[in-house]
Amino acid sequence: MNILITGIHGFVGSNLVVALKNHYVLYGLDIVTPEKEGVVKTFAWKDIETTSFPMQRLPRFDAIIHLAGKAHDTKNQSASQIYFDINMGLTQKIFDFFLESSAKKFIFFSSVKAAADSVVGDMLTEDVIPTPVGPYGESKIAAEEYILDKLRNEHGELKVAMQRDKQVYILRPCMIHGPGNKGNLNLLYNVVKKGIPWPLGDFENKRSFTSIDNLCYVVEGLLTKDVASGIYHMGDDEALSTNELIALMCEAMGKEPHIWKMNRKMMEGCAGLGTLLHLPLNTERLRKLTENYVVSNEKIKSALGIDRMPVRAADGIMKTIRSFTAESTE
Repeated sequence: MNILITGIHGFVGSNLVVALKNHYVLYGLDIVTPEKEGVVKTFAWKDIETTSFPMQRLPRFDAIIHLAGKAHDTKNQSASQIYFDINMGLTQKIFDFFLESSAKKFIFFSSVKAAADSVVGDMLTEDVIPTPVGPYGESKIAAEEYILDKLRNEHGELKVAMQRDKQVYILRPCMIHGPGNKGNLNLLYNVVKKGIPWPLGDFENKRSFTSIDNLCYVVEGLLTKDVASGIYHMGDDEALSTNELIALMCEAMGKEPHIWKMNRKMMEGCAGLGTLLHLPLNTERLRKLTENYVVSNEKIKSALGIDRMPVRAADGIMKTIRSFTAESTE
């Protein structure tokens, strides 16, 4: 099976190459095209322009995995057009190519942030009406809608089955982590590493995470099994609290956790004051640090015919944290 992976030099792409290279023929598509072990060739975006297809001498791809995009940056939300140029623009280009190509499967990496910035109720499921907040989530849902619009007939009904047996999967993973990842987990790790106490221990929030090993397992399942086209949320089986995360980090570092259970009402009052005085800890930041964000993975497990993900959430987190520890001692 020939597989084309966009954004192949990124964190997820690099891990997918390791997971798939022994069983598939892999090609890349990226803004940079250096050689990569396990990848036959990496193409540039100009190589898949539909105006030149099928004149380009490209291999016959069996599946396309679309990872390329601008990642969620909570620090800088000002350049919103960039999110749409990349997350929406590149998706339009590669999906148009997919429809014209010989490829039968298309896996698009969206995000749970395309569905909701905050979870209402016990957990986030695929039947939620999308209400993204901010350019990242909004650009991801715009990309999703472009894909779905291309697959609808004149009556507005999805015509995936009529697209020459093509299957289309929109994956919405929650926070992805693993060795080599430099996201928010790494920021929390650096705080804990310095011995700074966590003052929000009175808030028992729960959040879902996605270990890179579980994600690679799901992608391989979509490639090899006859799974119905559709939108699938992706996360580990167990949700973890920030207190549990800090405890796991300290266990990996051989430290005692410093979790302070400051009075909840007092912390909310301090955050309210911070909002008025424009301080770092404000009501919105406190909400983000302490809210629940639990994502259901039942639909994807049912589609793959499994009861559990192969890697437990705590084990995946420990693997990630130990990679941070190893890097800091090198």
